[in-house]
Amino acid sequence: MYTPLEHQVMELKQQHRDALLAVECGYKYRFFGEDAEIAAKELNITCHLDHNFMTCSIPTHRLFVHVRRLVSHGHKVGVVKQTETSALKASGSNRNALFSRQLSALYTKSTLVGEDVNPVCRVADLEEGACADVVSDPPDSFLLCISESWDKLKKHLSMGVVAVQPSTGDVFLDCFPDGPSRSELESRILKINPVEVLVPSDLSEQTSKLLLSIANARFTSAPMTSPRGRP
Repeated sequence: MYTPLEHQVMELKQQHRDALLAVECGYKYRFFGEDAEIAAKELNITCHLDHNFMTCSIPTHRLFVHVRRLVSHGHKVGVVKQTETSALKASGSNRNALFSRQLSALYTKSTLVGEDVNPVCRVADLEEGACADVVSDPPDSFLLCISESWDKLKKHLSMGVVAVQPSTGDVFLDCFPDGPSRSELESRILKINPVEVLVPSDLSEQTSKLLLSIANARFTSAPMTSPRGRP
């Protein structure tokens, strides 16, 4: 029989199957099930059985350190926060009910932006070494979005790219014609050197092959869907 918290976690996991969920539980963030086993292995922490699921936990104040480590290993991490405070709950009519929780952020290699992963360190903390685990973002951590359009009558291929660096707000936009080898697209990707790429589900086979070949050499990319009837 599942506990109320386990039911809540299962509902959240149904909505975010592709992410490791760090769930706020008091002064800790907990991982459950397969997420816990993966997090424990990547973070080198203990994983144990609690009721019906394997679980592991990290202190609230160390969340940003562990999120960055998980993301650096290629995982998408979702942070689930309590939407009620203990004081507010104690004074309400539902004081004995489960804390309400919801996803507050999703982090990938290109989106490590936010209070959870970019905490503000005080001068005193720096002097005491409390921020020793702070890892600065790489200077060029671009998220690249690609689109393409094929004109059957003119037999003309147009490519579009948008590169965004969330931490600085820098944006690069370009639209250009390209050929069967996708040489123009390749040159732009190699110049931008993105850490993550977003592609449409109907991306052409040639473009998919190019991205996969670059991904194998340079970065990890999500699986791409092979299209039909495209150049």
